[in-house]
Amino acid sequence: MRPSGRTPDQLREVTITRNYTKHAEGSVLVAFGDTKVICNATVEENVPRFLKGAGKGWVTAEYGMLPRSTGERMAREASRGKQGGRTLEIQRLIGRSLRAAVDLTKLGERTIYVDCDVIQADGGTRTASITGAMVAVIDALQTLQQKKLLATDPLLHFVAAVSVGVYQGVPVLDLDYAEDSNAQTDMNVVMNEEGGLIEVQGTAEDAAFTRQEMNQMLDLAEAGIQQLIACQRDALAGVFMP
Repeated sequence: MRPSGRTPDQLREVTITRNYTKHAEGSVLVAFGDTKVICNATVEENVPRFLKGAGKGWVTAEYGMLPRSTGERMAREASRGKQGGRTLEIQRLIGRSLRAAVDLTKLGERTIYVDCDVIQADGGTRTASITGAMVAVIDALQTLQQKKLLATDPLLHFVAAVSVGVYQGVPVLDLDYAEDSNAQTDMNVVMNEEGGLIEVQGTAEDAAFTRQEMNQMLDLAEAGIQQLIACQRDALAGVFMP
């Protein structure tokens, strides 16, 4: 039924490669099937003006798609002089999701900037970005602890995200582009490891979806996110102590 041949509750193959670039405090290449995103976490010893003197830190994100990450080349947003609405929405989502994972008071007056660059897109770029960026942020926090810059670990929860939708009348997990572009309903779900919901973005693309379908999609998302958090933990094995 699915173009990929997957069962309705099956994720694409997920890989998380740490230390992908040399200079960032945390760096990950995350792949959800053919969607691939580089996530770099950079620590700076300052905070936005509205947090000056508040004794707490900040986590924020930027997101972009490289010109040939899709079937046809797209111009860089910098060459057009401004970011598009979709880009702004996605990077705000990534920032909100990651802040939910960190105790900002324990971070101190410093900022973690997370740059998510899509090098290949096949659906689910925002959910892949959040899932990969979480590992990059944990690596950045570990770096700060190794340098004795943090008294305690600011990490509150692991956080991950996945897309779900209704495709040909059936709720399915982790939509690729072929499904996403033809789905009756498209939903992105962000959760922590305890099952707490951080954000739900659901849209009826074709026909309204029912409460029963929404519950089915949320159940699929929760099961998928638990698998993704297991992937995050596996990637951090031997480095991060839960």
